[in-house]
Amino acid sequence: MLTQLTPEGVQTVKNNPSRIKEVNKEVESLGASVKAQWATLGQYDFVNIVEAPDEATMTRVSMELGSRGTARYESLAAIPIDEFIAAL
Repeated sequence: MLTQLTPEGVQTVKNNPSRIKEVNKEVESLGASVKAQWATLGQYDFVNIVEAPDEATMTRVSMELGSRGTARYESLAAIPIDEFIAAL
């Protein structure tokens, strides 16, 4: 999941950096888990590896987080390379 903070999101993180970890716990309560997370400099503010049991769960995570107005999210489905090759 690629994340771009809105101006409100930047202010939230600046005032309360621990909010990042709180959001990770909220992701878990929605049925997914944050496996890895990096703050990045450039077009995106964060790159997160999020594992979910299915696309419906990821949709729920994206909609819940996106509805807050503090960030924009882009999810990318990742397929293990061996599964990808087998599907061809």
